[in-house]
Amino acid sequence: MDLVVEGKAYVNGSIQQCCIRIKEGKIQEIKKILTGDTRINSGKLLILPAGIDVHVHFRDPGYIHKEDFFTGSLSAAFGGTTCILDMPNTNPPAVTEHVLKEKHENVRKKSVVDYGVAAGITIDNLAQLPDLSPWCQGFKIFLGSSTNAMTLPPSHLPKAFQITEQIHKPVFIHAEDERCLQQHYMITNSLRDHERSRPPQCEETSIQHVMQSSKQVSHSIHIYHVSSGEGIQALRQRPSTLSVGVTPHHLLLDISQLVQHQTYFKVNPPLRQHFDREILFEALQQGVISLIESDHAPHTQKEKEQEFNEAPSGIPGVETRYPLLLALAQQNHLSLPQVITWCCEKPAQLLNVPKGRIAEGMDADLILVDWKQHAQVHADALHTKCEWTPFEGWKAVFPSQVLLRGKTLITDGEFLERPGCGQCYGG
Repeated sequence: MDLVVEGKAYVNGSIQQCCIRIKEGKIQEIKKILTGDTRINSGKLLILPAGIDVHVHFRDPGYIHKEDFFTGSLSAAFGGTTCILDMPNTNPPAVTEHVLKEKHENVRKKSVVDYGVAAGITIDNLAQLPDLSPWCQGFKIFLGSSTNAMTLPPSHLPKAFQITEQIHKPVFIHAEDERCLQQHYMITNSLRDHERSRPPQCEETSIQHVMQSSKQVSHSIHIYHVSSGEGIQALRQRPSTLSVGVTPHHLLLDISQLVQHQTYFKVNPPLRQHFDREILFEALQQGVISLIESDHAPHTQKEKEQEFNEAPSGIPGVETRYPLLLALAQQNHLSLPQVITWCCEKPAQLLNVPKGRIAEGMDADLILVDWKQHAQVHADALHTKCEWTPFEGWKAVFPSQVLLRGKTLITDGEFLERPGCGQCYGG
């Protein structure tokens, strides 16, 4: 059985009227006219590659009152994202072979999108990284403390990179320097306090440590969620093996905008000044920043409504990342090719997965969107367990239909598959 999807599609950098033949989950051929056993005619809907998010915290195991792998992956799917990489700061943390095996067994039954899991690197497990490799799709290093993080001193970076170089899997970095964070520690009562307690120089120092330690490295290293002008300046001479991500919340929000409900916007690294946002946008356009990731980090409303200093850091975003960027392209603030590059193509390259493009041989991960209409983001329409969003009321282009490897996951707001239909990519 093969499926043909017909309509206007984003292929080879432009919109083309074409037919896409899908067989055994892969795009087999793309031509003007094709016949098939089953047919989807997109009509007025535009066919785009589905998104890939290289940075999510689905909180499973240990914190499933905030999120679990079913609700997190369902949110990803409704936001047009069909492949994710999950972080290791769970309970127990994913830093041993035993925990990683158990996590895979759990996730296999729940995820509705394709997935990978990252193993955390600590002082204690450096020698065991080769044993962890069959059970993860990459490694995560926290150079600064954050929610349930396991920090690695920068002096251990050369050893960590030396070991992972032999394993040939990407390394992902939370770049805030722990010593700098300790020097600036303070009781915080506002977003401005939080920004002062985790200043840009902590990010800059951490990035410099990474660049210094990775000079002889040939495998992929990725700096997560750059947030500041100082961080961007440090990255302007980055090697080609070092990629950089930014989140929608660091691109679109700054502390000057936010007066009410400030705990909901508390995140690590912090939201910064308006001029930092301008620098991030410029760096994205220039290619200093490679891609856009969500850093989906949900907490419950009850947790977020504590006193500011006690409220946890983290913002949900896996369901809104791609739709927000598509809306910006729809309004001509960005171009559609840029959004596809940042949300689909570059993430696929980083994770080394055959996704992110509508091309022969790629996984048939597609979304169909109405390019002439937009919706508004409303928390009660999202699928994350935490039930809130920092982008309430923002314009977004959500998909009308989502295909994962040629199977329809979602159509017209209805989930058609089952928990566990997603697959782990890579070994």
